[in-house]
Amino acid sequence: MSLFVHLGWFFRQHARTYALAVVMLLAVALLNMLVPYLIGQTVDGLLTVPTGGDWDGGYLPQLLGIAIALYLLRFGWRVVLFGTSYQLGTVLRHRFYQRLTRQGQAFFSQHNTGDLMARATNDIDAVEMAAGEGILSGFDGILTFILVLAMMFVVIDWRLALVALVPFPFMGWAFYKISKRLHLHFRDSLEKFSTLNDATQQAIVGVRLVKAMGREQVESDRFGAIADDAAKSNYQVARTEALYDPVIFVCLTLASALTLGFGAFLIHHGELTVGQLTSFSLYLGQLIWPMFAFGWLLNIVERGSAANGRIEAMLKVPDSVADLGQGEVTDPTLEANSLTFAYQSGESAALNGLSLTLPPGHTLGIAGPTGAGKTTLVQLMMRYWEAEPGQLTLGGQHLAHYRLNSLRSAFAYVPQDSFLFSASIRDNIALAWPEASDEAVAEAARLAAIHEDILRFPEGYQTLVGERGVTLSGGQRQRIAIARALLSRAPILVLDDALSAVDVETEQTILTHLRAHRPDQSRIIISHRLASMAQADEILVLGHGECLERGDHRQLSQQDGWYGRMWTYQQMEAQIHEQH
Repeated sequence: MSLFVHLGWFFRQHARTYALAVVMLLAVALLNMLVPYLIGQTVDGLLTVPTGGDWDGGYLPQLLGIAIALYLLRFGWRVVLFGTSYQLGTVLRHRFYQRLTRQGQAFFSQHNTGDLMARATNDIDAVEMAAGEGILSGFDGILTFILVLAMMFVVIDWRLALVALVPFPFMGWAFYKISKRLHLHFRDSLEKFSTLNDATQQAIVGVRLVKAMGREQVESDRFGAIADDAAKSNYQVARTEALYDPVIFVCLTLASALTLGFGAFLIHHGELTVGQLTSFSLYLGQLIWPMFAFGWLLNIVERGSAANGRIEAMLKVPDSVADLGQGEVTDPTLEANSLTFAYQSGESAALNGLSLTLPPGHTLGIAGPTGAGKTTLVQLMMRYWEAEPGQLTLGGQHLAHYRLNSLRSAFAYVPQDSFLFSASIRDNIALAWPEASDEAVAEAARLAAIHEDILRFPEGYQTLVGERGVTLSGGQRQRIAIARALLSRAPILVLDDALSAVDVETEQTILTHLRAHRPDQSRIIISHRLASMAQADEILVLGHGECLERGDHRQLSQQDGWYGRMWTYQQMEAQIHEQH
């Protein structure tokens, strides 16, 4: 029951609501106790009426009134109790989402999307059920059990009650054993569900690639094996749960047999009436619910405990990038001083001894072969990864000096793989500034050379782009992402190979617009197409995390280095393309 202790903060917040539900459950339990007693009184009254005589104990209207009251009370506690437990699910999902948004790249490189989705849905549902049906089963079961025992011992016959309870210790022992097994099996099923969820997510995202490579059968077999594994784990859970009911029925059947045998003995000796035995049997029948409630309670609590452990393990993962700063970005001057960084200790450095300065309004170009550390550099600037103190500064302050939200708001970042939400084009462009006017959105689209394309869509800016922008071409997605970055009004614009999917003419149009738009904005342009950074104030050429060359375009293109050779090759390629 440590789960309920752990959720004590929620129960305290909603103490009045739970108290109201408890009062309703108490009223239901008390009214339920009256029904067998009234029926027993009716039976004894009918047995004592002379032949041909009339008897009216007035119990029928009372039973009808109790039935109506029970209906209203049961409806009321369901609304109150379950409505409150749903709020717990909302709170937990909000906390979980907040933890995810505060995590950095290191966290997401270690946790699969499917597993995170499983914890945010299936696991939280299990905890939510414990806070609703678990409380119901626990309180109502215990209350009903105590009241039934009180009626059996005090009102009917204590000797008969003792005999009826002989099988119950065996049921308690069996419940304990089953609950232990259930906890282990359900935790395993949650892990298998996470694996299945992750496989499903990958299958949906990668379905086009699978079809293109003709791997449908291979991937289907792999997915089928994972699904079978999850099904076997769930079968073990269901098989363990199924043990509760037989234990209950066996014990209650034994209790009923003992009751009838000893009850008949007492009636034979005149120490018990038929009506009392009838009432006692009905009370014994009411013990079915507490027994089921205890079994269901143990089931729900074990499920909730296993799920809560997985949720708490994720919530307790420390921030991969600590947000302890209090400063606000006012000066966007960016500097790197002998920046050295490795993703994990013991690995070769992704960046080694890199230094640079980017004043406001200047453009920095970053070139180099694949894997040179270009994207790593800009992600360190935004604290997606943590650099050593003092190696990266913004406005003369170490990056940790600033609030993480303020720091990242200073960058308008456009990655090569531009992500669009399943919303309208306008909503995607206005993501960082939802209150932006239609004219401001259109102006950003013009600067990104996507305005005319948008107007050709039947619904214009209200066109839905589909999941991840699936209805758009790669170049359209990139340009919408650039428009989104331009509308954000951040002092530093970062284009991380964000023009790779557009043609050279469109690329030059966009770059011309960028230079004319907000001359005070700093720009970092990463590209394999060197013409993109020809107008940069300074260009860095990286290789294996080190700065191999630096200078402006004119200087580097005339040297016999990586930049000069690549520039010559791209010029020759462009001439050949023009000739054909």
